[in-house]
Amino acid sequence: MINTHQFTNIYERLVWDTDIDTVPWWHALAIKAARLIHVLIRDLLDGELTLHAMSLVFTTLLSIVPLLAVSFSVLKAFGVHNQLEPLLLNFLKPLGAQGHQISMQIIGFVDNIKVGVLGALGIVFLFYTTITLIQKVEGAFNYIWHIERPRSLAQQFSSYLSIIMIVPVLVVAALGVTASLTSNTIVRAIVAIEPFGSLYEVLSTLVPYLLIIAAFTFVYVFIPNTRVNMLAALTGGLVAGILWQTTGWLFTQFIANSARYAAIYSGFAILVILMIWVYWNWLILLVGASIAFYQQHAEYLVSGQKVYQLSSRTQEELALMIMTLIGQHWYQQRPAWSADALVEHLHMPFNTIQDTLHVLEEGGLLTRTVDAPPAWMPARPLETTSVKEVLEVVRRAVKGPRLAPRRTPDTCGAEQVVAEVDHAVDAALKGRTLKDLLDTTQPQAHDAASAAGHIQRASH
Repeated sequence: MINTHQFTNIYERLVWDTDIDTVPWWHALAIKAARLIHVLIRDLLDGELTLHAMSLVFTTLLSIVPLLAVSFSVLKAFGVHNQLEPLLLNFLKPLGAQGHQISMQIIGFVDNIKVGVLGALGIVFLFYTTITLIQKVEGAFNYIWHIERPRSLAQQFSSYLSIIMIVPVLVVAALGVTASLTSNTIVRAIVAIEPFGSLYEVLSTLVPYLLIIAAFTFVYVFIPNTRVNMLAALTGGLVAGILWQTTGWLFTQFIANSARYAAIYSGFAILVILMIWVYWNWLILLVGASIAFYQQHAEYLVSGQKVYQLSSRTQEELALMIMTLIGQHWYQQRPAWSADALVEHLHMPFNTIQDTLHVLEEGGLLTRTVDAPPAWMPARPLETTSVKEVLEVVRRAVKGPRLAPRRTPDTCGAEQVVAEVDHAVDAALKGRTLKDLLDTTQPQAHDAASAAGHIQRASH
């Protein structure tokens, strides 16, 4: 019999210790799938995704009527506001007969909203609650994508306004095109011919899946405050869309039609079931976002651990590499490096690269552009920036309050060793600047790595 410890060792060896570049493609794909499932379960057990989903449930209950009211007003301008009710019914369909009742109540609330009665303050509150929901979604996505800085206020206004105004029109337009095609005479004539009839039935079954996958993919591309490649967003959208459509049936069978909730919660059963369904939808959305993130940043799948910590030497070496790469592009008049490009080039986790960039920025060595996402350039000429200064910036960077041990007479030996190391580093790097590390003929960071190794040897 294999005990738990032995099973863990076998699992670690097969999943985490295997170099996927040395195995067949099908083996590598299986390992990637196992790693992805592992980190998704880890993230769910960690509790942050579920907390974000629960927070979004509360915000949804507050903002669902204002959001639909704004969408109703936009669709009414195009004369297609009657399509709002079928969309809501389709979303609440897994709730069964109760879903129809909830839908009618929500539509009734939306119809009762009168702009003239609300006044200016009411209209502001209407848009505020709507925008708050999107802000919560972006906050959850930024957590998944390890993004510390949200969009600026101006970016939020333009982006959120686009979502509120354009998305409802696009959804209704897609549904209208689908309906028009199904009622077209030519299409009907083609469907009457086999095998096009059977193919049409298959496509009709797939259309709901395709529409929801497209919606999820759009959200994964547009909402995070970073550049998401289409393959990663489509992967997350594909998994989330299939989960959403499939679990809707399971929800109807085992929860919505269960008599236990009605017996326990009585008149509140409808509200409880609605909250469970909304929570499940948000959780699926966040799981799909996590899949998109891990698809784009596979470097986060190389370890079973979620938190990454670099040694002091690696932090210094990484800072010198980043400064060298950015300096090379600056002097060669090539496009400035973005954080995503540095992640792909150096094969390091995104938050590690981002933290190092922020440290160098706060130290006055780098500056960012106003692009979205920003690119990075030297803050001052590299000829006047010493290598020692870069190391000092990295060594001084701390998160939280600065702590230092109390110096006493019986610790003077340790202080002397540190002073000798600093003196050796000063002597080894005397007069060396970042410009000395640049090699304009080979845009690689070998010189930076060599310098970091030289520094380490001098420290010893």
